[in-house]
Amino acid sequence: MADWFGKEVFKLGFGLMRLPKLEDGKSIDVEQVSKMVDLFIAAGGTYFDTAYVYDEGRSEEAIKQALVDRYPRESYTLCTKLNAWHGASDEKSAKQEFYTSLERTGAGYFDYYLLHAIMDGNAHFYDDYHLWSFVPELKKQGLVKYWGFSFHGTPECLDRLLTDHPDVDFIQLQINYADWEDDNVASRKCWEVARKHGKSITVMEPVKGGALADPISQVKEIFRKAAPDLSPASWAIRYAASLEGIITVLSGMSNIAQMEDNLSYMKDFRPLNDAEQKVIGDAVKAMNAVETIRCTACHYCTEGCPMQIPIPEIFRVRNQQRIFNTDDRAKGEYRNATRERGRASECIQCGQCESACPQHLPIIELLKECSANLE
Repeated sequence: MADWFGKEVFKLGFGLMRLPKLEDGKSIDVEQVSKMVDLFIAAGGTYFDTAYVYDEGRSEEAIKQALVDRYPRESYTLCTKLNAWHGASDEKSAKQEFYTSLERTGAGYFDYYLLHAIMDGNAHFYDDYHLWSFVPELKKQGLVKYWGFSFHGTPECLDRLLTDHPDVDFIQLQINYADWEDDNVASRKCWEVARKHGKSITVMEPVKGGALADPISQVKEIFRKAAPDLSPASWAIRYAASLEGIITVLSGMSNIAQMEDNLSYMKDFRPLNDAEQKVIGDAVKAMNAVETIRCTACHYCTEGCPMQIPIPEIFRVRNQQRIFNTDDRAKGEYRNATRERGRASECIQCGQCESACPQHLPIIELLKECSANLE
């Protein structure tokens, strides 16, 4: 396969989607984020990844305080994203996202810039709003160094996009060992398409929204026997980082402990060897033996829900019920999750959630199942 740029980049990237919060549940704990930034940079990390829509803009504002205002601009690289279907209403508002992100972060320019969360059903917005020509112009102006798009669609759509837009520098893909052969996410097939086109890759969701950091007990036991001192998350992140063509692997770290754990094995990154790859294979077999709802808790589905149903939280409880067969506990957690929000049975089947879901889950039917088993 073709060579790629980014080989020299520290293989752990700091994903800024799930930053720690203060007691009010909304405000980001900038003091803790600053400490995490310090640990990350001290270990050699450079790549920070946020987006216009993350936490309603609070992520970009927090990284200004925790990073941009505290470190020389040349000491780190910053990536953010433009979302034409979730954060914009027309071409003008879509393009304005770039300038708003620039103001929020105070970064002066972006080292990496992505058209955000493209899928088969929303790709037309990026054409309609002429964004494929807008971002390259920003690059010519020196406001962006490298550009591309993050992707949650089919391999066929990815191949078409890379054929139509060969000038993109890199792309961001969801890659983890649970989704490598998954028919919906198609991690392997999308990775192969990207490498066929010679594109460098940043990896998102290496621990699948935290699911692989705290996997089912069968998987934990497999990893424990292989390496008692290593966390489950370490296997997932090193798996993704061991692939060819990878710039960095993004981990959405939410506290100092997660940062310290990730740095413990990524500071001196070592790709998985053959024996370790076999351990991953055994873990996948154990995981596939238990049917779960493969939700990554991105919360894109909840933004426009007219009934304010906490869909990812409900799916998490249902998965726990499936895996551990703990009905009473699961029903109690379900009541807590829906106490001040909509219940699964209150879904009006408008379909907004399914159109927004990067995992292409049949959310309406799944909510019916959750209602039948949890209410």
